Amino acid sequence: MHVMLLSCCVLVLLMPGPCFTAPTLISGTESSPSTQPPVDLKLAAKYLQKYYNLHEEPLGRTKRSGPSFTSKMKDMQIFFGLNATGVLNSETLEVMTSPRCGVPDVEEYSHIQGTRWNKNVITYSIGRYTRDLPRNTVDSLIASAFNVWAKASGLTFVRSHTNNADIMVEFVTSNHGDMYPFDGPRGTLAHAFGPGLGVGGDTHFDDDEHWTAGERGFNLFLVAAHEFGHALGLKHSRNPDSLMYPTYKSSRSANLLSREDVANINTLYSPVRVRPNYLARYGWSPWLSGPLFPHLMKNKCAPDLTFDAVSTLGDATFFFREKYLWIKHNEQYDIKEGPITNFMPKIKTSIDAAFWVPRRSTAYLIHGSKFWTVKGSLVKGKPRALRHFGFPAWVQDVDAAVHIVKTGRTLFFMHDVYWSYNENRRVMDFGYPKYISDGFPGVNTTIDAALHKEGFIYFFIGPQVYKYDYAHKHVVGVEKANSWLGC
Repeated sequence: MHVMLLSCCVLVLLMPGPCFTAPTLISGTESSPSTQPPVDLKLAAKYLQKYYNLHEEPLGRTKRSGPSFTSKMKDMQIFFGLNATGVLNSETLEVMTSPRCGVPDVEEYSHIQGTRWNKNVITYSIGRYTRDLPRNTVDSLIASAFNVWAKASGLTFVRSHTNNADIMVEFVTSNHGDMYPFDGPRGTLAHAFGPGLGVGGDTHFDDDEHWTAGERGFNLFLVAAHEFGHALGLKHSRNPDSLMYPTYKSSRSANLLSREDVANINTLYSPVRVRPNYLARYGWSPWLSGPLFPHLMKNKCAPDLTFDAVSTLGDATFFFREKYLWIKHNEQYDIKEGPITNFMPKIKTSIDAAFWVPRRSTAYLIHGSKFWTVKGSLVKGKPRALRHFGFPAWVQDVDAAVHIVKTGRTLFFMHDVYWSYNENRRVMDFGYPKYISDGFPGVNTTIDAALHKEGFIYFFIGPQVYKYDYAHKHVVGVEKANSWLGC
């Protein structure tokens, strides 16, 4: 299928020499608008073709005089705040030879204005790694780059370990299958596709470059944060303080995003509009609407806080309460929250139970006698009947569910009994339901939610959480439910 490359955001270092094939100079009758050497004119022509839609003449010949070259030069100078002479002077050449991103700066994209993901929970996956940095360092830098945008908006980024995430991140070289080959050291640094199906959102880094976490080489965090802006649908800014400014900067202020960046990402993804005085007083919260939105926030530290369902989903844990949701990234401290519909627009009800099957990278969210399938962060299709799991007809709801990776079983709890579902054979195990008190000594009450983590099952019962040793069949600890949200 045809995929529009909103960004092929290509960061390049423009230098004369073998990295570029320059157009053939026209001799004799056409004079150059500049006294610069021919090699600089070649570079300028290549630059204007790439970023300002200067058309190349047949046989690779580009006119250096006349309105086309001059007007495109002026466009470039205006964009960068230079004196718009239309002449290739030293100041203009300095900008042209600076590292930069390859999205055209002034070409109109009227046919794709407003391109964005139609959801606020976006998955990403890291495929091939660079040889320059340890894997855990790459993981941390990529997560931090996404977190730049998460902190400034209502977006949540969930890491997936599958090849069907929204944003696929890879380190590749040369021709790598997307018709935008890399060109070796000190040329193209990276590129990203705008939101969409297929390669939409995918972000590639040239592994022939030297990637670092500091000021030498190319800083992966800075490049990735810029690229992910394009992967989310943002275009270039003329503001030198903006992260989306075209040229690469090896050092930036602590506030990586400018006010313009923050405004643009929230304009693109904010589902509501709130009054400016509330933004200043309470901080930006796109999940909550209207002047009374602070009163709609759930108090996550309330001593009597309870959850209807709890489940992992990728590298995050989801906590459901009525029609509200908290999302906590397992390796981060910040928590996203808001109505479930802001994260999953198709789900307009509360969730009674939820569980995650890692080998399928799939979560199942249950309400009443129906359930939704969530792949990555996308709700797939319409809800299906709970009887799909093999329940008898009289079972019209469940209180909690949890998947045990080691056994391949999903346990469903209802009132004082539970079932065991074989995920490999996709059938209920024989002899169920059984009493919860028999299968889990010490747990003698209705279970609100359940989560399996590091060999333990955590039973959420009212405002408390029972840590249950599944292997030895006994409760080993009790804590407050709100402690899971950092309280």
